[in-house]
Amino acid sequence: MKVNNGSRFADTQAGSRQHLLQAVVAMLLAASSYVWAINFLPSRETIQRQFSVPEEMLVKALIEVSENRIGSALEQIESLLSVSPNFRLAQLVKGDLLLARSQPIDTLGAGASSKNMATDLRAEARARLTRYAIQPQADLAPKYVVELPASQKYALVLDSSKSTLFVFENRADGLRYVADYYMSVGKNGTDKLREGDKRTPLGVYHITSKLTPEKLTDFYGVGAFPINYPNEWDRLRGRDGYGIWVHGTPFDTYSRPPRASDGCVVLANEDMAELDQYVNPGSTPVIIADSIEWSRPEDIHKTRQELTSQLEQWRRDWESRETEAYLTHYSERFSANGTSLKQWSTRKQRVNAAKTWIKVGISDLSIVLYPGDTSLAVVSFQQKYASNNLDNIMLKRQYWINEDNRWKILYEGTA
Repeated sequence: MKVNNGSRFADTQAGSRQHLLQAVVAMLLAASSYVWAINFLPSRETIQRQFSVPEEMLVKALIEVSENRIGSALEQIESLLSVSPNFRLAQLVKGDLLLARSQPIDTLGAGASSKNMATDLRAEARARLTRYAIQPQADLAPKYVVELPASQKYALVLDSSKSTLFVFENRADGLRYVADYYMSVGKNGTDKLREGDKRTPLGVYHITSKLTPEKLTDFYGVGAFPINYPNEWDRLRGRDGYGIWVHGTPFDTYSRPPRASDGCVVLANEDMAELDQYVNPGSTPVIIADSIEWSRPEDIHKTRQELTSQLEQWRRDWESRETEAYLTHYSERFSANGTSLKQWSTRKQRVNAAKTWIKVGISDLSIVLYPGDTSLAVVSFQQKYASNNLDNIMLKRQYWINEDNRWKILYEGTA
């Protein structure tokens, strides 16, 4: 009888301990769902998303814990670790599930070797649960991508608050969701200001090159895609630093916590390998936002009409050699490599006076609004210029700003 009573008592204790762990995970789930709820509207038609096998198994295990299916959760985690033994968060969850058999667990990560590790891995668990809850609507797209040339097939849009890198395909009828991946950013978050601040920049960038493992140390995993930070707008605002890449993880590490890098964007190696098919070094746009703003196609079309109309008028006024009309397209705050609007105006008046005719052609147009300030647009295109005494072709980049309901040029230079 004593043995049986003891057994029942032990079962009761174990049940209480498991219920405590269940409550902890349920709180984590609720917190993640709350983050989701305040940032997105209910969806009418949602996008079908595909998750990596390890990520999906992890999330399902956490949900099973919250539903008090501890045994099933442990089986799920053990299956996961057989596929990805270097998944530290999964190792942590397994440790908690085993520990809960012998002592109360009042926090996720009770079995972690350090407080900092537990904090980091809890943050990763919350980020992955939040990602899992994301249900972007099929009829919405990031408001930033207004126009891309047909030659640019994909765009990368990063949401740091959701620890997610989205891939969108550029189609004739607009952007369409393709895939998304869990990502890590800087230890101190985003909005990079200076070298060494361990922040990830916010803005509009592009992939400049591809670095393969042969050129890198193990720290970068399967490879890296450098981006052009600091861009022209960063430099105008006095921001500095260098070496911001999208890269993988060391081969003994599946993934890193949401804030873990020195400023780079870090993906799991298997995700980096998959991302490679969507990247065209030298052109693929990378838009990094704190939180993505979503818009309907008709609103994006309206912005496109406004900006392309102003760009076309700028082109016509330049061709007309009506220099005063041409200069009305420039903001009073205009700057180009240290040149003020007054200096720019003087130069243009002198140059145009020597012309008997001018022809300007624009092709391969790209228009991207700036995250965090959608009154600013990055406009890039191939410009074919011809006149009575000069012909040239160049890639041009302009920054347009909406001032008093009119778009004007804030910066102009070669891309």
